[in-house]
Amino acid sequence: MKTLSTLFLSLLLLAACGGDTKETEMDQGGNSEEDGAMIGTGNPDNSAIDLTDMPPTEGFPNASIDDWNYSDGTFNYDVSGYTFGKITDDASQLMCANSDKGQHVHLIIDNEPYIAQYQPTFDEPMADGEHHILTFLSRSYHESIKSDEAHRAVKVNVANNNFTSEEDITDPMLFYSRPKGTYVGREQTENVMLDFYPVNATIGSGDYTVKATINGKDFTIEEWKPYYITGLPMGENTVTLTLMQGDSIVDAPLNPVRRTFTLEADPTETEASR
Repeated sequence: MKTLSTLFLSLLLLAACGGDTKETEMDQGGNSEEDGAMIGTGNPDNSAIDLTDMPPTEGFPNASIDDWNYSDGTFNYDVSGYTFGKITDDASQLMCANSDKGQHVHLIIDNEPYIAQYQPTFDEPMADGEHHILTFLSRSYHESIKSDEAHRAVKVNVANNNFTSEEDITDPMLFYSRPKGTYVGREQTENVMLDFYPVNATIGSGDYTVKATINGKDFTIEEWKPYYITGLPMGENTVTLTLMQGDSIVDAPLNPVRRTFTLEADPTETEASR
């Protein structure tokens, strides 16, 4: 009788605690699935998240990478119409993250986060083998200069930190640039810039679009320009960018690409608001 009583009490307790729950599994994108339902990571209530146009930014009509090479582990850029290390003139007006080191190049190797370099010559060892590389001139607040002259997109073979072959990328591709890393304080976290770089794919041409999935919430982008992500929660957030052709994912290297980044409150701002 004692054993039956104990069993009965255990069943009552299990029912009261929701014992009939199911374990969820995590997919490769870090989302949970249960009975086919997809739940976005990050903020469980992502309704506050929005994607809005960034104000027009300073133009660089003459910015150009005139020569670019890689030898013995060193990249060399010869540029015109552009100054390394200068704070872009409109940086203070945009209320988003800005580098106090000034203007720089973004170097994206395969599916890795970009490398920012503030001088035209720098060392960067590369693994032997084939790589897809994008590099472009950037404003100090990390927005790409969007012109043919201001970027290079190549497929290369590397051996002993030298290019052994190099050819322009001719297939449609999409490279992720921002957001990246950690953003601290109200000015950096209220407006987080989303910026990307399509190659051989005109966004909004009626053919190609970009699907931006932000903490599980989808946005369709039909124009190549920078955007503000607003309404993000503090902590870790996730963006996935997918190059689309109609309703289909483009069969291209590095597509889609997923990144996580972090938003943090500034303790000094918190103290001042008390």
